Amino acid sequence: MVSHRVHAHIGTVRQLEIMLVVYEQRSISAAARQLYLTQPSVSMQLAKLADAVGLPLYYSVGKQLRFTEAGQAVVESAREILRCYEYLDLKLADLRGLETGSLQLAVVTTAKYFIPHLIGEFYQQHPQLDIRFRVGNRRQIIERTGEDEDDFYVFSHPPDNPDLELVEFLPNRLLAIAPENHPLAGRRNIPLAEFAGYPFLRREEGSGTRHAIERFLDRQGAELSVRMTIESNEAIKHAVMSGLGVSILSEHTLAFGGSAGLAVLDVQELPINTRWYLGRRQSRPLSPAARRFLDYARTLGNAPLDHGLGLSPPDKG
Repeated sequence: MVSHRVHAHIGTVRQLEIMLVVYEQRSISAAARQLYLTQPSVSMQLAKLADAVGLPLYYSVGKQLRFTEAGQAVVESAREILRCYEYLDLKLADLRGLETGSLQLAVVTTAKYFIPHLIGEFYQQHPQLDIRFRVGNRRQIIERTGEDEDDFYVFSHPPDNPDLELVEFLPNRLLAIAPENHPLAGRRNIPLAEFAGYPFLRREEGSGTRHAIERFLDRQGAELSVRMTIESNEAIKHAVMSGLGVSILSEHTLAFGGSAGLAVLDVQELPINTRWYLGRRQSRPLSPAARRFLDYARTLGNAPLDHGLGLSPPDKG
């Protein structure tokens, strides 16, 4: 049994929740807006928590909050404490066999083009669920796996993490593109070296698409003529349409995000054939909703998306 004395020193669960939001936002006013509380209420709860701890938790530098060593320790412990509550809730929901609840996914940027279509079909089968997903580049989603706040993660190039269970569920072809009036448009069997000689528009460091392209180039012993780094698939498409260069993007970006004004090029050694993976932390309990979504994802091998998206040239792999 936890003594009252120990409980007094760690503060209340609500104070720990508020502390985490303030830590993430680095601002009391921003945290108050997110929590639907007044700033004085947030400040008062943090003051009570600091009194219970017996040490200052943060200090202000201009308009930003900096956290003390004690504050960092409270944040780390708060995450563990609240995760225990969350795991308990997941286990109890599983025991009750509830169909209600929430499902949270974190997906890499390119996956945002097709994940809503998959979620939509699943949601029609389970309309009572609260389904949410966050979007980030590969590096950001890998960081989220360490925070353990999501039921599932969607990658084309998952990290080497023994705690991640991975399910392959869709192909992901990376295609060469150019403006529809480009000299290479309409040609067949374009040498990779010729394509690589044109100004290339690439994704930012940390992007899964860039990661796949760089691995492919290493295997081919090729090098691109990089003109510009752009942090968005949509921006790259518009830059290609404008004649700023050529690029390589996921077939899903073109099929679901639109490809008007673009030509898919028939380049030797392309497309780059990768797959989408659904990942989950094995240490995280499965809620009934998560268990059903995992079963659903495992059946997607025969879904229409797995038969290609109708973009030419055809897959040579």
